[in-house]
Amino acid sequence: MRTAIYGREFNNSVLPYVQEVFNVLGELKTPILVYKDYLDFIKDKIKLPDGIVAFSHHTELVDQTDVLISLGGDGTLLDTLSLIRHSGIPVVGINFGRLGFLASINKDEIRMAIEALRSKSYALDKRTLINLDSKLDLFGEENFALNDITIHRRDKSAMMIIHAYMNDEFVNSYWADGLIIATPTGSTAYSLSCGGPIIYPSSQNFVITPIAPHNLNVRPVIIPDDVTLTFEVEARSAKFLVSCDSRTETVDRSVKLTLNKANFHVNLIRLNDESYLKTLRNKLLWGIDTRNY
Repeated sequence: MRTAIYGREFNNSVLPYVQEVFNVLGELKTPILVYKDYLDFIKDKIKLPDGIVAFSHHTELVDQTDVLISLGGDGTLLDTLSLIRHSGIPVVGINFGRLGFLASINKDEIRMAIEALRSKSYALDKRTLINLDSKLDLFGEENFALNDITIHRRDKSAMMIIHAYMNDEFVNSYWADGLIIATPTGSTAYSLSCGGPIIYPSSQNFVITPIAPHNLNVRPVIIPDDVTLTFEVEARSAKFLVSCDSRTETVDRSVKLTLNKANFHVNLIRLNDESYLKTLRNKLLWGIDTRNY
């Protein structure tokens, strides 16, 4: 099992768990590739197995990696998209953060999880991505998102009017602070906190969720993922923000945005004792009633 490791800088409380990851991989004598910036950060903090190879670009993983392990929270796992892209390399997250909805492996289950990866005791969840196009070529080759693409007003700017179209048919003009276009994976992220629904991963839908809409009768709408969405912004401010997962650009209000389903998917690893519904119950305390305790 050829294993790639990606992570961000962390505080010292995480060190024992990072050490355990490398200890287990070293015991299994698996080839290890580590993201260069992360390797530079940890090399003087923990004991590393011999033979580690650094990588810094997605092309260095193609045909060299069987699985990529993300060490951190959900944001860290989202970062790995720029490294795996359309390669199909399976990704799994060991959660060093708080909620850990995507990074679903608990830091106390490291050895069990890595041994399960080696024995291939897992299934692959194929997750849809959403793609963004514009005349400015926003985000370059990384114009895709696993969670959501968000249109948002800048700090201290006035409310926006966002005109939305689906397959060139007018949908609505949203008077709001912004708009979230989320995948099923992203339905449990920012969209959920703004009142959007939870969408099962294989539902083949997107959801459009307004952020603080001025018209209270405007609600999130679920749409099929095989449509083309177009957005035009009207606002007092000359510029607004567009976010593609964790990446953000400032855009002129004259720019038209086009969104559709990406032509590739991401393989998220699900261990055999896990399920999406179990994750909902455990991570979101779904259905928990304190009257039962």
